[in-house]
Amino acid sequence: MKTSINNLTSRLSQLVIGLSLMATPLLAQQNNQSSTVNAIVKEATENSQLKRMAHELIDGIGPRLVGSTKMLQASDWAMNQYKQWGIDARRENYGTWRGWDRGISSIDMVSPWIKSLEGTQLAFSPATKKPKTGETIILADVADSVAFKAWLPQVKGKFVLISMPQLTGRPDYNWQEFAQKESFEAMKKERDAQTEAWRKRISKTGLTNAKLALALEEAGALGIVSSTWSNGFGVNKIFAAFTRKIPTVNVALEDYGLLYRLTESGNQPKITVNTQSKELGTVPTFNTHAEIKGIEKPNEYVMLSAHLDSWDGATGATDNGTGTLVMLEAMRILKKVYPNPKRTILVGHWGSEEQGLNGSRAFVEDHPEVVANLQALFNQDSGTGRVVNLGGSGFAKAKDYLTKWLAAIPDTIKNRIKTNFPGTPGGGGSDFASFVAVGTTGFNLSSLSWSYGVYTWHTNRDTYDKIVFDDIQSNAILTAIMVYMACEEPEKISTEKADLPVGQKWPSQVKSKRSGGTN
Repeated sequence: MKTSINNLTSRLSQLVIGLSLMATPLLAQQNNQSSTVNAIVKEATENSQLKRMAHELIDGIGPRLVGSTKMLQASDWAMNQYKQWGIDARRENYGTWRGWDRGISSIDMVSPWIKSLEGTQLAFSPATKKPKTGETIILADVADSVAFKAWLPQVKGKFVLISMPQLTGRPDYNWQEFAQKESFEAMKKERDAQTEAWRKRISKTGLTNAKLALALEEAGALGIVSSTWSNGFGVNKIFAAFTRKIPTVNVALEDYGLLYRLTESGNQPKITVNTQSKELGTVPTFNTHAEIKGIEKPNEYVMLSAHLDSWDGATGATDNGTGTLVMLEAMRILKKVYPNPKRTILVGHWGSEEQGLNGSRAFVEDHPEVVANLQALFNQDSGTGRVVNLGGSGFAKAKDYLTKWLAAIPDTIKNRIKTNFPGTPGGGGSDFASFVAVGTTGFNLSSLSWSYGVYTWHTNRDTYDKIVFDDIQSNAILTAIMVYMACEEPEKISTEKADLPVGQKWPSQVKSKRSGGTN
């Protein structure tokens, strides 16, 4: 009996020792992970470079329109940041685009009284060469395309107002707070009717917006005046011109309404327009990359993703300066605290996202070796807010690994992130979709709005002062830790696709547009 007890005791001791030996590597790994995560948080909070970089990129360089010298300058600046941190960086051309640089825009009403108007030329608008002065005329409400052609000669030597004048410059939330319910409802009813009437006015010309602009140009118009309100105080969407010889300008709601009412009432207002943009011919389009080489699995990749280009009505601060800053800062931190990653860390600062994800789509086409060996890609492109949503992009096993990686994130960041598994594959909208379309694991770090859609997305108010630095610092920490955890994952993660709901299909790959901007 005593011998049996001794044998049992011996076997239990051996089992305890064996379990301890098995646990030692796991404990060491957990301790190492905790140490690296703590180092990431410490570096991000005590040595942040975000404000310095934001000033240099957003204020110092400004907007980054595809085909502009500003886009090239921003790429040079980003590569210089990486080289200062000891990170290899390069620019990779993938096509060409119409080169165009913004110049000064001045728009003044000179009759019936004098007023400087708030507005700017649209991207790729032709220059005036010298100031041009003329009366304004409203796009006619005609019966059909035949009547429109008969009316067209009246635009010769005039500036054509082609946008609907807004009934109110107060956003709906302002009406909801202060108006009587009856007034608010009446306003909305009148606005809906006006919007439908204007839609029909355009439709009856028989032309698309692009062809309408060219028809006015060919008829001898001096220029085109538009106003694309973004439903907030003082904010307009600023996109591209369709004209090839005459300027197209966008005027703020308040001043556009003034011009429209004066024109409509027969006061014959005159404006002087001076736009001094510069054509640069055909120029390269490119992506900007930086890389920290992996030491164990150098041919497997974890990617950071954000588009570098922007529209140029403002300075592109939240679309996508903030995403760009997050990826730069995350790379800086990782190089300092995790200089020898298991897998290669690669960042893509994409070009021409605003024209259809062209930079990331080109990368997917040109680099099948990266796509085939991609562990995960993390993309940020939704304004200045802290990340609050992370979905599985339609991958069946996404919950298994994303949940594990998120567990390493500090509670103050992790607890405000809502997850959705398996989620749905992104069909467009931002660059992660280029990777999802070919069945590889791209994930979008979706952030809190901060009124992004109304006030800063593609507007004249997307400026440095809209950045919330606490939030983008949080996003840099999140990104750096998720990249670290993906690098350390022992196995290649699954790319098995989940079953989609009835009627949904996995998005198809769309080819990159390798040239454009000329029509």
